[in-house]
Amino acid sequence: MGADGWAPIDDVLRTLRMDRPALDAAVQDNDKQRLQVDGDQIRACQGHSLEGMPVTREALENSWERVYPDHLLWHGTNQAALPAIQREGLRPGRRTHVHLAPSRDSHVGRRSAVDVLLAVDPGNLAVYQAPNGVLLTREVPPDAIVVADAVHLARWSGK
Repeated sequence: MGADGWAPIDDVLRTLRMDRPALDAAVQDNDKQRLQVDGDQIRACQGHSLEGMPVTREALENSWERVYPDHLLWHGTNQAALPAIQREGLRPGRRTHVHLAPSRDSHVGRRSAVDVLLAVDPGNLAVYQAPNGVLLTREVPPDAIVVADAVHLARWSGK
């Protein structure tokens, strides 16, 4: 695998003990279009882990489109994460980037266990768009989170 996440399809097939039709079906049937194929190479569009992987943030960012949103972006989370987010902002954890969605009702960049939506002001963030539409940034500082919206709105005391 390269620093930008691309791997030879033949290597992936061998490692997964899978045939090409099964891989093609997995790529085609994925509801979030998480996988990208280019000739004899394949990679995840986003969601790369840093630990034990050769990917780098710089190589990934160079392979994505830099975008300049002029509207709020959204991040889904759960109530239990709010205290840490209020102190530290949004961090990617073991991943390379924080995932954001372009609109409040977007299914892009969403997890199933979301009960709080955070509105993010992208003004000072370097934002990238993966081929499947997910927006990514390295981290979101607490002051860029302008509102928590959903079931637990009253618990947010941010900006």
